[in-house]
Amino acid sequence: MADAVTAGASRALEGALPRVFWLDPDVPGHDVPEPAPTLVGDVFADLAVVGGGFSGLWTALIAKERDPDREVVLVEARTAGWAASGRNGGFCAASLTHGYDNGAERWPEEIAELERQGRANLDAIGETVERYGIDCEFERTGELLVATAPWQADGFDASAKAMNALGGTAEVWDGERTRAEIASPTYLGALYERDGVAMVHPAKLTWGLRAACLRSGVRIFENTPVRAIGSTPTGLRLETRGGALHAPKVAWGTGAFPGPLRRLKHYLAPVYDYALMTEPLSEERMASLGWEGRQGVGDAANLFHYYRLTADNRILWGGYDVVHHYGGKVRPEYDQRPETFQRLAEHFFTTFPQLEGVRFTHTWGGVIDTCSRFSGFFGTGYGGRLAYAAGYTGLGVGATRFGAQVMLDRLDGLDTERTRLRMVREKPLPFPPEPVRSLGIELTLRATAAADRNGGRRNLWLRSLDAMGLGFDS
Repeated sequence: MADAVTAGASRALEGALPRVFWLDPDVPGHDVPEPAPTLVGDVFADLAVVGGGFSGLWTALIAKERDPDREVVLVEARTAGWAASGRNGGFCAASLTHGYDNGAERWPEEIAELERQGRANLDAIGETVERYGIDCEFERTGELLVATAPWQADGFDASAKAMNALGGTAEVWDGERTRAEIASPTYLGALYERDGVAMVHPAKLTWGLRAACLRSGVRIFENTPVRAIGSTPTGLRLETRGGALHAPKVAWGTGAFPGPLRRLKHYLAPVYDYALMTEPLSEERMASLGWEGRQGVGDAANLFHYYRLTADNRILWGGYDVVHHYGGKVRPEYDQRPETFQRLAEHFFTTFPQLEGVRFTHTWGGVIDTCSRFSGFFGTGYGGRLAYAAGYTGLGVGATRFGAQVMLDRLDGLDTERTRLRMVREKPLPFPPEPVRSLGIELTLRATAAADRNGGRRNLWLRSLDAMGLGFDS
């Protein structure tokens, strides 16, 4: 049986394009925008935004919404959405804390407020998509956290009760109910967050925000990496390959690519995550799955999978392997990892054996800005003239809008419901320097895999990290 799954997975991967599905210009409906010009010479602005992913685009758009007369200039090292914003699974979550449980453990006294602000943030994303006419396949489907081993369901009842006490709409399903929703022999139960997650086409959301920024008067320069930051009597000077951007205020939203903002390197450990995309499923194959609610799905293992349907009924299947390269190296050749794609494909057909014969059309990877507390963190530099947000650890599709508001609040000197949060005022513990960093990450990943094999039992190493509030996730 195992040999048959392995062989079937190998056949399914034959001919798959080593390309990000969401960014593929050859996919029907993918109207990839022409690149904006490169910055040349000296350019002046009231606000400079660095980074053309979700973090930077939300910042630029909201800055213009707050003050239409503010001159906003955004620079991006490649093209908008090229990095994590165009490569993720498209799970746009209400949670600002990488899930309720992580937030409740770290900030128990303010988890109610964090949950409230997170739901309001997701509502605002939906309203923005509608207001600007952004065609990003926004579906507020909710998310199923499925148990594929008995220990994974142990905390479902307590989590649902706690979430619902704070205004959530969580439900706990047994195995029969879960399998009736989505037909997989591996499902033993599920925690369903009905309103907590929307599915989006992440690249289309990026392109839509980019277009909204341009219509609002934001000036965008692409293929313009910032090489250095310098202080001037009137603000900051951002040096680029062909010129410089001058502004009294700078918002820095570059994810796993801190560039010259060296302080971020202590808090971030870039890790690679990988995904597959299937061909569109026929009506018959869709009927064999059920999945009429079109929920996003993740399993409750420590090394977990995430998966969802696209608008044309493909299945994106990703996760499980978490790969960190020594020194936090980020290289184009790391975007493809055949051994991970084979493993993911085998797991796919184990989960959905009725889909035998389905082929994968795209394989890709991307780097995530992981931090030790799993959720975004925020800060300022250069005497308050620069604000940054980073560390979303794979859950930034929704939370980056919140982070954009935090950066703008900080730059404008505002005291708001966001800036008063302890979660916003605190930093995660930094990662140790190399070689201890890579050694610690490797030990943690091995211990995490062992915990999954041993009924969720965490060894002394993991229990020690838990006690210190440290972790490593994607």
